[in-house]
Amino acid sequence: MTNISQQQTETTSDDHLHEVYLALGSNLGNRQEMLDEAVRQIGRRIGKVIRRSSWIETEPWGFESSNRFLNGAVCCHTNHTPHEVLLLTQAIERDMGRKRKTDSHHGYSDRTIDIDILLYDDLRIDSAELVIPHPLMEERDFVMIPLHEILRKVL
Repeated sequence: MTNISQQQTETTSDDHLHEVYLALGSNLGNRQEMLDEAVRQIGRRIGKVIRRSSWIETEPWGFESSNRFLNGAVCCHTNHTPHEVLLLTQAIERDMGRKRKTDSHHGYSDRTIDIDILLYDDLRIDSAELVIPHPLMEERDFVMIPLHEILRKVL
């Protein structure tokens, strides 16, 4: 994998499409509808969705809740930089009713939608705002099972 600084990611050429893998989760409201809408919004704002996993139902991870999650993953082609993808996923979450992201002060909580960047091409980024590959993805079956599914198939 390539190590890259934040400054370098901001100069990514707009004429080259990059492959980005995103994890999605929802445990509030109509979970499937929320995930389907998130995929539509990713396609509109970030780039063409070229692969999508099945949705899997899972227990909450890192907190107690009676609300089970639906989780999945998508792969899309984008001409946005990693930082732009981060801002776009956060905007999608806000527009879909997400109140706040997890932080060290509040911990994990129920959410209408959660979108995490897992991989972006073969880059490694470690900044205050963004870490790629996602640092906890290998610890989470609800991420790895859908990710493995889309790594094996093409739409």
